[in-house]
Amino acid sequence: MVYQEIAQRVMSKLVSTHQGGGENDHLTLDTWEWPQGVAMYAMFKVWLANGDPQTLLEIKNWYAIHLQKGLPKRNINTTAPMLAMTLLYEATHDPQYEKPIEEWAQWVMDSLPRTEERGFQHITTHDENHNQLWDDTLYMTVLFLYRAGVALHQPAWCDEAKYQFLLHIKYLHCPGNGLWYHGFTFDGRHHFGGAFWARGNSWFTAGAIDFVEWLEKDDCIRRLVTATWQEHCAALVRLQDPQTGLWHTLLDQEDSYLETSASAAISYGLLKGVRLGLLPKEAQAAAERGLNGVLGQVQPDGTVDGVSYGTPMGKDLDFYRQIPLCPTAYGQGLVFLMLTEKLANR
Repeated sequence: MVYQEIAQRVMSKLVSTHQGGGENDHLTLDTWEWPQGVAMYAMFKVWLANGDPQTLLEIKNWYAIHLQKGLPKRNINTTAPMLAMTLLYEATHDPQYEKPIEEWAQWVMDSLPRTEERGFQHITTHDENHNQLWDDTLYMTVLFLYRAGVALHQPAWCDEAKYQFLLHIKYLHCPGNGLWYHGFTFDGRHHFGGAFWARGNSWFTAGAIDFVEWLEKDDCIRRLVTATWQEHCAALVRLQDPQTGLWHTLLDQEDSYLETSASAAISYGLLKGVRLGLLPKEAQAAAERGLNGVLGQVQPDGTVDGVSYGTPMGKDLDFYRQIPLCPTAYGQGLVFLMLTEKLANR
């Protein structure tokens, strides 16, 4: 019961927060961007788990408001809210969602800028990021493309999503330690500051386990993604802070601050991996330590503290150490997501 109570406080804080909008306002739900997309995905998964009609109504109302206003210019980050819309369409078969899903997915396939080797270039609202792959992209765009392919019976979209997972593994996964670099550029062929940024890693921790769950069990790509993810999780467990159960914003740099949103997403992935039988039981203890550490950052009014602000690509490690902390929609959503998996994991 205590977990349900905390989850309700966390989500109530998000739903009730209105800060006047603006594309840089990371906590309010009044805008359509990646923080809101992460929060909507979390809310949808909660509704799937508990069937609460009020949660479903809030999700539907959010999409209705934004469809009426008109959707923003397309890029990697503004694609994030399309994932929950697609899942909502799969669950309700409401025809109002079909055209936006189809048009957006077709844009991803035909018009999204590509890197060498046809990777999804991490273009955002403000930056083109020419020829760059970022680990954020898998969560913000590739998950949507796969679900859109399933929902609208477009196997080519599903195949493209699989290819993007493999390509991002090729260039961002570090075989030396199992972690993920924040980004890679084909212009100069390097990993920028060589940062193993926690939230970037956590997009893979939380996103890959959902992706793997969707794939057929005999799919060879599922085997490779799963193996990469398992190695990744083992590395994360080794780097967990023993005192707090959280993870540092630079995973291998103990002088960087402990960060809540990444810790929540990592804990979600570990909890789910144990539940699905893809991780050893020993991972449960690390997941529980992470969960308890995250809950220590939830204030009485539901505000999640210790969340690093939106983080572009850094050219050195100090860049990540200096990202400010503030409440955000994705921080609220990832904690909510973690708590829902905890309830399913009991």
